[in-house]
Amino acid sequence: MAVNPSDPVHRRHWDEAYFQKGEAGVSWFEETPTVSLDLITALPGPKESLIDVGGGASRLAAHALRLGFGHVAVLDLSGEAIARSQHAMGSEAGRVEWIVANVTTWKPQRRYGVWHDRAAFHFLTDKADRAAYVETLDAVLSDTGHAIIATFALDGPERCSGLPVQRYSPETLAETLGSRFMLVSGVRHEHQTPWGSTQAFQFSVLARAA
Repeated sequence: MAVNPSDPVHRRHWDEAYFQKGEAGVSWFEETPTVSLDLITALPGPKESLIDVGGGASRLAAHALRLGFGHVAVLDLSGEAIARSQHAMGSEAGRVEWIVANVTTWKPQRRYGVWHDRAAFHFLTDKADRAAYVETLDAVLSDTGHAIIATFALDGPERCSGLPVQRYSPETLAETLGSRFMLVSGVRHEHQTPWGSTQAFQFSVLARAA
């Protein structure tokens, strides 16, 4: 397991959130990530490799293995979230590459055909952090790959887990990512939290610009 020692304050924040609430007690938890799976299944080309950025205790990795992906990775700042996900997967956890790191400073060792992020990008409220994220995405995504990035929609929450977030539409997200990526499609999703409230998300599918 690769560990990035940076950002101890933020790492402690997320470790404590998972430790206190459990994976099913945080607002973004989904037993089955239906929207993500539908978008991934619809992508063209073979299902070879996928990385789930900010994957934490998401169930996506297990589903990606069942979809036939040969290499699946999960990256998260929180080691506590990773540990919970590994426990939930049981023996299948050994088939996944687990990475504890900050996506803005992580130095990838390979490329992936699918970049999935349902939890990380909207927490990057600093312009420099967003630029670093884009550089990592550019380094990781294969030439024919696709990125699926979900954030709070323009009418979604302004804060999450006590932290401010940046809200997007598919168009403003594509503009923020810059000219290296083009928007393929966008989907609005009304997420039901574990306690029954509704949060507005947008899911964007992006490819490399020609």
